[in-house]
Amino acid sequence: MNRLLISSITLVSWFLSFGQPTDKKIDSPTTPNFVVIVADDAGWNDVGYNGSEIHTPNIDWLAKNGAQLNRLYAAPTCSPSRASFFTGRPSSRMGIVAPISDKSNLSLPSDVTTLPQALHQQKYQTALFGKWHLGLNPSSGPKVYGFDYSYGFLHGQIDQYSHEYKNGDPSWHRNGQFITEKGHVTDLVENEAISWLKTKRDPSKNFYIQLSYSAPHFPLQEEDKWKKPYLKTIKNNSRRDYAAAMSHLDYSIGQILKTLKKQHLDKNTVVIFMSDNGAMDKWIPGNQYKGRHAANDVLGSNYPLRDWKTTNYEGAVRVPAFIYWKDKINRSLNNNYISVTDLMPTILSLAGAKSIPKTVEGKNIWNSIVSNDSIPNQEIYIRGHLQESITEKPWKLIRTRHKNAATVFELFNLEKDPEEKQNLILEHETLANKLKNKLEEQFQKDAKEVNLGGE
Repeated sequence: MNRLLISSITLVSWFLSFGQPTDKKIDSPTTPNFVVIVADDAGWNDVGYNGSEIHTPNIDWLAKNGAQLNRLYAAPTCSPSRASFFTGRPSSRMGIVAPISDKSNLSLPSDVTTLPQALHQQKYQTALFGKWHLGLNPSSGPKVYGFDYSYGFLHGQIDQYSHEYKNGDPSWHRNGQFITEKGHVTDLVENEAISWLKTKRDPSKNFYIQLSYSAPHFPLQEEDKWKKPYLKTIKNNSRRDYAAAMSHLDYSIGQILKTLKKQHLDKNTVVIFMSDNGAMDKWIPGNQYKGRHAANDVLGSNYPLRDWKTTNYEGAVRVPAFIYWKDKINRSLNNNYISVTDLMPTILSLAGAKSIPKTVEGKNIWNSIVSNDSIPNQEIYIRGHLQESITEKPWKLIRTRHKNAATVFELFNLEKDPEEKQNLILEHETLANKLKNKLEEQFQKDAKEVNLGGE
């Protein structure tokens, strides 16, 4: 039987067993472990629990048994989201408003405490498996910013089998040393994480691990077994390949969860899932990868949200996300407006930190997660390529700056109009002016020089 069939047969029994007590009693530390899972470019409508035609049973089970963060806001693209997550502040403060690409020397600043560095102060082990994208050289890789162990790729996109960046640069590494390995990125990330959990971690310490997958980011290179379930349901070949990448990702997540259970770690491990940004509509590779890969006319789906990755509309910045912690978090749909910058202080509070780094701007939202309490004075500022937005429930103001035309403002009521179809800027002039002032205040706090790189 192939791997996918085995997965299907065992899936029901796993669902029944994962939530049940294990026979062996393990003394758990007072603070939890963390497994953070980051999908790359997965759209709002690319997970089953949001109504997608793509099968994601493991993701769905976690979402439906944890707290779904129905309005978690990330940045419009990869590097900015990761920078915001690791520092608890808008990435634009550090000059990162677009993906770090090509030969760029841009990286996180050295004077900002990162999440893994702060977790070291709580005696946590830290490990990153997969994508980094916050420095393209080992000298600015994960180890420099607090990861004890790292494995995967430094760049934003890589060939799933050769593991090279689009221009041919090496990217695949273990602990900052470039290596050559065979295998698909999704499988390699999964296998390395499982190996670390079984044999490389210090069992006397808590751990924080992050699985930053390349899936479902292009180039799409999936085996037929992952495509087969969609032959009759998805007619477009490109969308079918994308669905296959999501199914492969979901299977890998299931293997990680099984390992946690077998290692008696499931009860005291917080699992956080999110996408780094919304989906991209298509990909035209040109001469990337020396022309090895065909174009994709259809990729992800952000339906019913507006627009695609790189913009500040909901389709780009409102991402599928949830938090699961066995017996500690009730099933819930959390509709509070939450920023990716809020995750760092929340994780640190659960890890026992008495204070958070001074540079953190996010809030500890744990009470909102466990009790669905509202978050007071929540203001979410996001700066992308040529747009900025500020959100105060239920309002969102977007500013679009044009090089050779007048600046455009749009105002949306996200509760009544989540698809952002009706610009209310003229109907609510006083409110719009108030938000314009707040947006400009945030904008002035940003780094004076920012990257405007490509994908």
